Amino acid sequence: MDVVTLTIDVGQPGDLDGIREKARRLGAKTHVVDARREFAEQFVLPGLQANAMYEGQYPLSTALARPLIGKHLVAVAQKEGAAFIAHGCTGKGNDQVRFDLCTTALAPHLTVVAPAREWGMTREQEIEYAKERGIPVPVDNGSPYSTDENLWGRSVECGVLEDPRIEPPEEVYSWTTSPAAAPDEAAHATIHFDGGKPTALQGRSLEFVDLIASLNELAGRHGVGRIDHVESRVVGIKSREVYECPAATVLVKAHQALEALVLPRDLLEFQRSVAARYATLVYDGLWFTPLREALDAFVASTQERVTGDVSVKLFKGAATVVGRASPYSLYDHALATYSQGDRFRQSMAEGFIYVWGLPARTWAAAGEKAPTAPKLLKAAKRAK
Repeated sequence: MDVVTLTIDVGQPGDLDGIREKARRLGAKTHVVDARREFAEQFVLPGLQANAMYEGQYPLSTALARPLIGKHLVAVAQKEGAAFIAHGCTGKGNDQVRFDLCTTALAPHLTVVAPAREWGMTREQEIEYAKERGIPVPVDNGSPYSTDENLWGRSVECGVLEDPRIEPPEEVYSWTTSPAAAPDEAAHATIHFDGGKPTALQGRSLEFVDLIASLNELAGRHGVGRIDHVESRVVGIKSREVYECPAATVLVKAHQALEALVLPRDLLEFQRSVAARYATLVYDGLWFTPLREALDAFVASTQERVTGDVSVKLFKGAATVVGRASPYSLYDHALATYSQGDRFRQSMAEGFIYVWGLPARTWAAAGEKAPTAPKLLKAAKRAK
């Protein structure tokens, strides 16, 4: 077959010119796309605004990049008149699901070819296969770890990490300082949001892609963003993953804190269920679906008043929200204070509690007549 290669820059390290030259030397036609801004604006931002954290811990750094890559894969395949899309995923991981489903959703006429999955090759066998055919691979065969990096985070697996009883050795981390070695003086990150989008850091306006990069460096220096997670893969197995997501950790916490200030309780409660569903949907490779579009529409409607500033304290691995302000704040000092100037009408509380508790009172009264009334209820009645 004629081979056309595609490399997407989503903020990972690497020599893109070197990659292009490698493909050319191997006889392939090459495409290299700088998609960092697109990744930040069209994939990371919706995930952030939805507070998407898979199983409450993982901010979906790798998972959010896959539909972007899949979108460009299909676009290049159609441009080149290709009939196949090939990837190197094995049969055990999540990425095979994501790339296959992106292709199915965007170009169902294309066929996916996955040699590593069909042949059942180990990583070592893949490396050896490439070397035998004169294909250089930028992998140290002595390294036990498999890593993936992009703007939103870094993931590490394999090696000793496959034993969930073992603490991750310091060598697996690259973006974050060990909390024990982090500065003894805390730093504060002040983030400005406009309609749910971070637009400034430390009072300086930044493009979202640049803000993420700056916050990765600042928070990482203070040891923030380390995640050790045993997660449930799409294919049904448990996998121990170690992540470094400094900016994601800080921004999700700051965004949630600002939402808590400007959104009412019922909306916040419903939004939490949406966040969990959104995270699972992204993790499962279902980005290009009507459900994701519908959830995005809901989330967008909640972000209109998510404007203001949030201060996050960074200290030895911890990111703690310590201040927040918004022109749309629902926090009213005159209603909240217990000191002079209190405008809350406390005398109304007794009537409110009576009405609020009326269903429970009625249920309990009716229960006294039941032959199987709870023992505690009967005991309380005898005590009177």
